[in-house]
Order: sequence, then structure tokens, then C-alpha cells
Amino acid sequence: MAEKRDYYEVLGINKDASEADVKKAYRTLAKKYHPDMNKEAGSDVKFKEVQEAYETLSDPQKKANYDQFGHAGMDGAGFGGFNGGFGGFQSGGFEDLNDIFGSFFGGGFNQGQRRSNGQTKGEDRLMQMKIDFMDAIFGKETSIQLDVDEVCSECMGSGARSKDDVKVCPTCNGRGSVTTQQRTPFGVFQSSGVCPECQGTGKKILNRCTKCHGKGYEHKHVTVDVKIPAGIQSGQQLRVSGKGEKGQNGGPNGDLFIEILVSKHKFFQRDGKNIYVNVPISSLDATLGTKIDIPTVHGDVELTIPAGTQHGTQFRIKGKGVKDLRSSQVGDQYVEVQIKVDDKLSREQKELYEKLRKLQDKESVFDKFKKTFR
Repeated sequence: MAEKRDYYEVLGINKDASEADVKKAYRTLAKKYHPDMNKEAGSDVKFKEVQEAYETLSDPQKKANYDQFGHAGMDGAGFGGFNGGFGGFQSGGFEDLNDIFGSFFGGGFNQGQRRSNGQTKGEDRLMQMKIDFMDAIFGKETSIQLDVDEVCSECMGSGARSKDDVKVCPTCNGRGSVTTQQRTPFGVFQSSGVCPECQGTGKKILNRCTKCHGKGYEHKHVTVDVKIPAGIQSGQQLRVSGKGEKGQNGGPNGDLFIEILVSKHKFFQRDGKNIYVNVPISSLDATLGTKIDIPTVHGDVELTIPAGTQHGTQFRIKGKGVKDLRSSQVGDQYVEVQIKVDDKLSREQKELYEKLRKLQDKESVFDKFKKTFR
């Protein structure tokens, strides 16, 4: 059996990481290795590894036990980390003993291991949706096609034709688990496992539902309307209630989370609620000044370029940015001037430039620059 990796290493965090850091690391890795998102070989194993690490480090009691004893404190793999007590190891109580003997005898003291046979909500699902740059700015309504398992509308998840067709499982008496005893050098210990008769449901169906054939759910291909809010950014998620994995024993479905990926624009760049754009102007317009119509995400806006504007100068157009999702405030658009020099001039234009050069100061801009090196 392969040796388990350190849980902190699995999540890529330090031992002094906060609860928020643990959760953030888990969400990032869960999205990366989720079987619905990652089809590479071994991704499902990594996903389970991430889940196992998170379940331990997100629970203060489990985390403290893991920090003190490592994996041995979680699954009882070996006695090396314990001192005193039963011939060389010290137990922190029956829960520790249960973990230790469970690794050898398939169970332990029957505490907290019994599988619940009640209704359980299903797991959440994650998918990605790529949208246009402008749709992220102004929002849109769209539809997606999904395959989803939903609670059977006929039996409401029971899997039976009627209420009278559902009986308590005679093997486990409705508990969903069965308990066995095993003698060891340390005494008699109990272990618990899923009931083989009802597979943990705690019930026996006499006559199955004719619509779902006893499964308790229906497989459907559905259309889901999704409203994308104005101002959404890449990486943010939308939640669609009840469109995740099916629940157990008639429990509700989990939720569907849609991660938004915004396409890049050819000219506009976005930073939060602000928009940035570079616009070219001629050296003549930069020298003499001009008025130009600047493209914005809201349409063209006239901008005055003052005389003597330098290359890289930035102007702000207030209120022409993006709506902030949290505050509903609208950002600004920033325009950076890029001075472009014509590389193709007519004879008349060249003559005019020659006259202009003769009229300028005897000391050119370059001559002034060169003096700074002396």
C-alpha cells in the first residue's frame, strides 16, 4: 500500500494556515481535480486525496489529533507514536482505540461509524462557462443543457409503489448497518458495516415504483436558464440550486456551481470595475491638440487632447467603466495615448516638415538631451 502524503503537502499549505486558507486551498484543488472537470488519468485519486486532507484539517479536533500523531492518529496505522497504557502505547480514550483496532479488524467500538439511513443531500457539481467580454460587462440571460438525476415524481424518492410497500429491513432493523463482534487478545470488539440486505437504506421494498423501477430518481435531460449578472469576472461562480448530484434515500439534489470564464477583448482591458484602452494619435495632433471620439464599452465619447500631449499620457473618462457586483458603483475608463509617427509622407507633407524643422530652435530636442551626458 502506498504511503499517504502529508495532508498539509496535499493542500499546499503551512501548518499555521488559517481555516480560511485551508478552505481556499481545498476549493482551488477540488476544482482542478474534480472528475467532471479533469479527465486525466489519476485525477479522481487526487480528488479523493484532497477531500480526505480537507476533512481532517477543517475539523479542529481531527486537525489537533493529526498534528500530534500524524496519519497514525487518524487510522491507527501502527503503535509507534503512542507511549504507556496497553503495553507501550497511550490512548486518548476509546475513540483512539477504535481507530487503532479498526485498522486491524475492519472496525472497532461502534461509535459514530453507523451509516445514516436518512435523507442526505447530494454532492455539488461544478462546470465552466465561457462568455463574451461584453456579456460580462452588461450581463445576459442564457440557457444550458444538463443531464441530471432528480427525485422520482411518482414515489418521491422512496423507490416503492406506495407507502405500504416500504418495510423496515429485517437484517439491520432499519439502522442501515450491521454490527459484528470479534475476539482479540484485548477483549471482544465490535465493528460496524453497511447492511448487505438494504445497502444502507434501512428499508426493504416489496413492490418497486413503476416509474423509476425502485431507483428513487429519474434521469432527465433538462434546460436550465442562467442569469449572468452585469459586472461578473473570470473565476466567479453562479449557483443553480438543485441541479447537482442526486441525494440519498430521497434526499434533495446538491447544487450546480458555474465558474465563469470571460473572453479577452481585442482592444479593451479590464481591471476590476475600470476599463483601459490604448488609442493612437499622430505627432501633429499631439503637438497642436485635437478632439477625438474615444470608443468605450458604452459607446463613443468625445475626448479633448490638449496641445503638447506626450506619448503614454493617460486620460480618465468618468463613469464609463463596469458596474461593481458588490457596491453597484460604476468604474471609469482610462485612455492611454500612443503617438504614432507616419512612415509614409507625400511630397507636400515632407516639404512642410522641412519648413517646420528650419523654424524650430537651433538647439534640437536631441541636442538638449545630449548635453546631459557632458
